[in-house]
Amino acid sequence: MDPAVIGARLASSAVAPLIKKLFVREGPGAGVVDQPVRISSLVSFRGEKSTLELNDLHKLAAELVARATQHAGPGERPCPADEDELVALHLATTLRALGDLDMDDVQAVGLGHRALANRLIDTALAQGNKLFLSQAGTIFYRRLLDTACLHILHFFTQRSTFVARTLVEQSGQLTELISKIDILIERLPSQSAQDAAFERRYADYTVKKYGTLTIVGIDLSHSEATWPLDAAYLSLEAVSQDEHALGLDGSPLTALPADRALSGHERVLLRGVAGSGKTTLVQWLAVSAARQEPPRGLEQLIGRVPFVLPLRTIARQDALPSPARFLASVHSPLDAAQPAGWADRVLTAGRGLLLIDGIDEIPERDRERTRGWLADLLLAYPGNLWLVTSRPSAVADDWLAAQDFSEFALSPMRRDEMAAFIDRWHDAARQTCRTDDERAALATYQSALHTAVRTKQDLSLLATNPLMCGLICALHRARRGYLPPGRKALYDAALSMLLTRRDTERHVYAPGDIQLDEEPQIQLLQRLAYYLIRNGEAELDRDRAERIIAEALPSVPAAQPLGDAPRILRHLLLRSGLLREPSVGTVEFVHRTFQDYLGAKAAVEAWDVGLLVSHADDTQWEDVFRMSVAHARPRERVDLLTKLLERGRSHPAVRARLHLLAMACLEHAADLDPQVRDQVKRHADDLIPPRGSSAARDLANVGPLVLPLLPGPEGLSDTEAEACVITASVVGTDAAIPYLRQFRTHPSLPVRAQLASGWQRFDTERYFTEVISQLAPGGLYFVAESVEHLRMLQDTGPRPMLLLRGDFTAAELRTTLAPRHLTHLRLDDNVALSDLGCLRHLTGLRVLTVTRCPHVEDLGALADLSLTTLDLASRQNCSIFDNLERLTTLDHLRINAVDRQVPPPGYLLPRLTRLTLIPHRRDVPLEWVAECFPGLRHLRVEAQKPDARPVDLAPLRALGHLETVTLRAVHAVRDDVLPGVMVQPLPLPRRRVGVPAEG
Repeated sequence: MDPAVIGARLASSAVAPLIKKLFVREGPGAGVVDQPVRISSLVSFRGEKSTLELNDLHKLAAELVARATQHAGPGERPCPADEDELVALHLATTLRALGDLDMDDVQAVGLGHRALANRLIDTALAQGNKLFLSQAGTIFYRRLLDTACLHILHFFTQRSTFVARTLVEQSGQLTELISKIDILIERLPSQSAQDAAFERRYADYTVKKYGTLTIVGIDLSHSEATWPLDAAYLSLEAVSQDEHALGLDGSPLTALPADRALSGHERVLLRGVAGSGKTTLVQWLAVSAARQEPPRGLEQLIGRVPFVLPLRTIARQDALPSPARFLASVHSPLDAAQPAGWADRVLTAGRGLLLIDGIDEIPERDRERTRGWLADLLLAYPGNLWLVTSRPSAVADDWLAAQDFSEFALSPMRRDEMAAFIDRWHDAARQTCRTDDERAALATYQSALHTAVRTKQDLSLLATNPLMCGLICALHRARRGYLPPGRKALYDAALSMLLTRRDTERHVYAPGDIQLDEEPQIQLLQRLAYYLIRNGEAELDRDRAERIIAEALPSVPAAQPLGDAPRILRHLLLRSGLLREPSVGTVEFVHRTFQDYLGAKAAVEAWDVGLLVSHADDTQWEDVFRMSVAHARPRERVDLLTKLLERGRSHPAVRARLHLLAMACLEHAADLDPQVRDQVKRHADDLIPPRGSSAARDLANVGPLVLPLLPGPEGLSDTEAEACVITASVVGTDAAIPYLRQFRTHPSLPVRAQLASGWQRFDTERYFTEVISQLAPGGLYFVAESVEHLRMLQDTGPRPMLLLRGDFTAAELRTTLAPRHLTHLRLDDNVALSDLGCLRHLTGLRVLTVTRCPHVEDLGALADLSLTTLDLASRQNCSIFDNLERLTTLDHLRINAVDRQVPPPGYLLPRLTRLTLIPHRRDVPLEWVAECFPGLRHLRVEAQKPDARPVDLAPLRALGHLETVTLRAVHAVRDDVLPGVMVQPLPLPRRRVGVPAEG
């Protein structure tokens, strides 16, 4: 979307009514035709149906000019005031050329709005109409014409006589473009020319700075290290960490693509393990906002200004930055160019996108200071978008709860995501190939690696995040199809590849050049890594790094021929592939995983066992401790794990974390005293079975080793059974299938629902055969995330309740959904769907839930169905009440985020007897309910948070048929204002998102 289109600052509400006057009205009975319509026959200022005189056409153009200039801010006037009339005259003359175009409506839509504007200008000029305007006036005239043409084409596609099924894609693009421009105009305040110019410059800089990625292992030389973000970015899955937010399928994990975690949320805390893609997501959001071209479903980014604030950089300064110092704190070269007060104006207008990366990368002593800084910013600048990232256990679950942050966690890569990543990695690597033989060999490696990841369980367990998957791809290529087993062996091989083999095989060194072997490089790098770990830092000053190397040189004589410490550090920065200089004078590792691995090696060699054990509950040290067990010899492992268990027993506050860490370390301890191994497993018995979904996810982090320790369904409570199923599902290896199979006949619906929703993590056919196909369909929503899933469910039915998650197209729904048995349908997280007409054939459908489908607009398409219950989330492109009155069989309506949209005055649904409201704010206004739903018998209000303000029930006294009011997590001001009505308060439950309310 070109922001210049909004230069005239005209929203559709101002343009559309004026544009309609240019064309004749359709008479009664107009319908779909099979031929395009000539534009000249549609205009209203010529022919027999002329309703607009030429003078009227000039008045219409003048009104467009007046409305555009009226909304211009200080210093923003688009042209000199004495040119307004002249601009209007030229605009009217150009629009008049519509009547002389030799094309039809379909051809015009195919051209696009800018090409149509050019055609009109050419036609007007050919008729002798010359343009005599200043440069500002010409730009203003062109922007008005572009905007008018955009709405002209949209008008064509909305006419009932527009050719059926013609240019559907272009029509949708026009609608989306108009919607985005309207959002941008609404969000973008009047700006000074200075602010606007700087924002364009800042946006260009942001796209260039964050628009590339380093793909691990292809080549880390400066010239070939970066790849376009658009080509390399892979969106993973984020899972809600809200204990009270369960899915309709009964699962406590509400999953959605990670790049849409901000959709519908203003404040998000995103957790993810090292290498899981947190920083990459930050880059992608920053670039999407800077370009002003977010994908469907992320319209929240329109008009936003991104601020990328890596905490590892800004927390090293004496004070955390105020908005005026955001750019200076990250060493942006544009800091001095920003207009005074610009950042404050952006945030005050609620236009900021604040991306605060790496809570885990700052010392624990600084985290409270950081939280206070965040809280102050949130108080001073409400209405902005916030994303904070962290490793999973760096901060407590409720660390930002008081600031209303929603929490998500990045899931391990699924099989299809691993496959997509492998393909993208090899596509990027293919660009480095110089011969056809290299490309052929790479294609062979690519195919072989797909097979290996599918068939080798240990390999698929390692490739569960982008960093590890990238290392595996690189090693597989470098070793010509051979991969070492186990995580430690992979890291050792990766270091060898990066430190020596890459330069040797690329012939970087000429004869006689001094080379630094692998071992001395590791010795120096691990000292730098251990210094950072001991001091809780993520980066260090260059002079400090040089002093550390200088102190180490006497012990590393092999490095001395290369020169003094500054030269050696420069060599490591240029050639190791493990260090980089993020800003002048600072040094950091390219990824925290390498820092932890090398630091753990240094800790073991120094035998700082006391230091390792005393810091094991610190999230910055968890991976260090695990890697120290991997580096240690068998006797040293016994010492490390025994002391870790002893500390857990004597410190109840961290006992669970330390005992889970000991369990996780067994993965790296193939050679270990059996008695110590049994002791670790016995201590884990206190944590098994897990007592809730959060504990289940923590237990799953231990990995496949936990599977043999999980109990079977006998003797477990329903909550424990559900938590065990969650643990095994999140572990995600096919080794979990035999365990999960035991629960397929469990009487608890949430347990079976978790099974029904988890098959995307496993081999599709095997999981379907052994688990899904054995689940009884009664009361259970079966989940499909692909057409393949849906067809398997449909072919082995009947299954009357389906949940379709993801972007199913209208054509797929129309051709794949069988109408015979389907009674309940939920559409979730679908940004591809806009027309519900594809459901018209589902004659048995009674309950429909539409959740996070932002482009679904016309509910009137459901009028032919006999729906009794409709469950809606808020939608961005229209009111949730549009055409709702046409659903005459509707008895129950459930509305999410209703406080953002209320019915217009005079709106009436007299047949509705049950209403469920789920407000997202603390206030729950009910004034409109009695007016809109006079036949209401049962009202249910479900607050999202326990701090909702008391609700006033007095407006409900006009409802003569009201029988019950159920208040969940919210209290009434007075519960006696409705005599004869049962008012029932309920506590905040484990809420099932999108499920029609009971009763």
